Amino acid sequence: MFETPITIVGNIITAPDRRWVGDQELIKFRVASNSRRRTAEGTWEPGNSLYATVNCWGNLITGVGAGLGKGDPVIVVGNVYTNEYEDRDGNRRSSLEIRATSVGPDLARCIVRMESRRHSRPAVTEPRDEADGRDTADAEDAEDAVETPSAERDDEALSLSA
Repeated sequence: MFETPITIVGNIITAPDRRWVGDQELIKFRVASNSRRRTAEGTWEPGNSLYATVNCWGNLITGVGAGLGKGDPVIVVGNVYTNEYEDRDGNRRSSLEIRATSVGPDLARCIVRMESRRHSRPAVTEPRDEADGRDTADAEDAEDAVETPSAERDDEALSLSA
């Protein structure tokens, strides 16, 4: 299947709809990308609009479901395709759909507060101290615990995990 990449800047015009398709979760919403142009008199006039259905799968489900809603300005990146179907009256129709790879707020038109997902990091193997058989990192942590008050250790741990 030939996949055409696309980036759309627009607004979400329908409430994101979360559903299950087989054993996979899907969030689907519509985006409108409106253009406008400046006239010779210096005023703005509306141009054409592009409407697309955005399908979010996999890792996008959590972020889109928790952070975006109807009316939000977004930037959608993905692959575009047309979906052909028959409506209730038997007429042949088609719609523009995007299988999103990234969706985010348009920071030129809104202010957001981000919360990063915390992924567990693989354990790092530390060299062992041959004298007492403990990990060198454990020995250093024990020394730090004696020298550093607990409130300062908590602050350091928070800044390192970000």
